Amino acid sequence: MSIRLRLTLWYSALLTAVIALFGVVVWGVLALTLVSQIDQTLNKTAVQVLRVSAVVPINDLSIITLPQLELFEADGLYIEVLTADGVLNVASQNLGNFDRPLDSSSLNQKSATLRDVSVGGAHLRVLTQPITTNGKLLGYLQVAASLRDVDQAESVLVLVLVAVGALSVIASAGLISLTAGRALRPLDMVTEAALNITRADDLSQRVPFVGSHTDEMGRLVTAFNATLERLERLFNSQRRFLADVSHELRTPLTAIRGNVDLLRRMNPLPDNRESLDAIQIEVERMARLVGDLLMLAQAESGNLPLARSVVELDTLLLDVYRQARVLAGDKVAVVIGEEDQARASGDRDKLKQVLLNLVSNGIKYTPAGGRITLGLACVNGWARFTVADTGVGIPPEDLPHVFERFYRVDKSRTRAAGNGTAPGGAGLGLSIAKWIAQAHGGRLEVSSRLGAGSVFSLWLPLLATRPVSKPAPVPARPE
Repeated sequence: MSIRLRLTLWYSALLTAVIALFGVVVWGVLALTLVSQIDQTLNKTAVQVLRVSAVVPINDLSIITLPQLELFEADGLYIEVLTADGVLNVASQNLGNFDRPLDSSSLNQKSATLRDVSVGGAHLRVLTQPITTNGKLLGYLQVAASLRDVDQAESVLVLVLVAVGALSVIASAGLISLTAGRALRPLDMVTEAALNITRADDLSQRVPFVGSHTDEMGRLVTAFNATLERLERLFNSQRRFLADVSHELRTPLTAIRGNVDLLRRMNPLPDNRESLDAIQIEVERMARLVGDLLMLAQAESGNLPLARSVVELDTLLLDVYRQARVLAGDKVAVVIGEEDQARASGDRDKLKQVLLNLVSNGIKYTPAGGRITLGLACVNGWARFTVADTGVGIPPEDLPHVFERFYRVDKSRTRAAGNGTAPGGAGLGLSIAKWIAQAHGGRLEVSSRLGAGSVFSLWLPLLATRPVSKPAPVPARPE
């Protein structure tokens, strides 16, 4: 869930809670006010009825004389006078044939009570007032008023509050989403810039920012650009150092190689020849390392040219196969497995270098009598070169690092690869191969099982016969 959506949901939930609380308060105040007005009317009417009433004593009895109740029927009031036993004595004409107490639950109460009751489907507010004289209960006076207007007012208020609240929440959510989106736009720009830098491997890019550099986003963009500038200086320094060192080392290596050849001709004794051979091997190894470093430095600085032409991949596979048989000699067998016809756009020499690097790597780490299998297949718009060996394999913990510079799985592979006399690589070949694959819009993958061999896969986008937007996604890593 994005930050923008979370902010929108949080503020919308908070606004909903505030509006709901406000609605409950308004509804409560309105209901309390309207009911209080009705209660005042009921109390006033009861006082007036009792004021104009009289108690006439006859012997041991007390007779209540009541005024005309119709005088108090205004504003929808209903009046009943009940005996002490709860029997109806007299009622206002608007009650018709209703002969029961309006609120029987409040009878036998010693003080006046106010209750909401439902009588025949009508919602009423009933005041029950005991009638006494000299501490003796003579009966009850019940005055009622309809709560229909109050209920209607409350229903209309609830409907208005819900409708206005819902519209307010929806409008606020849209405004919050728009505001949050504008506020977080610099963050999207930082993310996009980081992704572009990762894809293009170009640290010279900066995050453009229009706005105040004193707020949180401005400080973030400023800090990010400062970090990029520092990283750019460090990487440029590293690239220049690699390029300069590689270039400067070529001259002394050439001189050493020439002096070794001269010593061979001047002093061909067997004892000296062995030492010269060892020097020659180390010089050649050092020359390859310097060449690889120079190539990496040129690649990272963008100065390594790549030819762009149509490459017949099946023909390239056959060329690699023929050269691989020469490299393998009698140590391992080199065979061709699956082979499809395919074309791609790229640098034929660089692609051949990648495949030969993978083949020589397989030969180096495959024991005598093993096998190297080359393959080419078309899979969903992609060409897949495979170089499979039956060598010692790569431990699972080392698989994520095999394409890193100077990384060698010496503990498990070098000692088990052969007789142990051949010099190991510098750990740059697979790094160069990965860069060449990425420069062609492809990728390099590896799968391996310890003791069962490894499979290196080079994926390249096929050259379509008609223009297409982009190749299909690279399939999952082969097992």
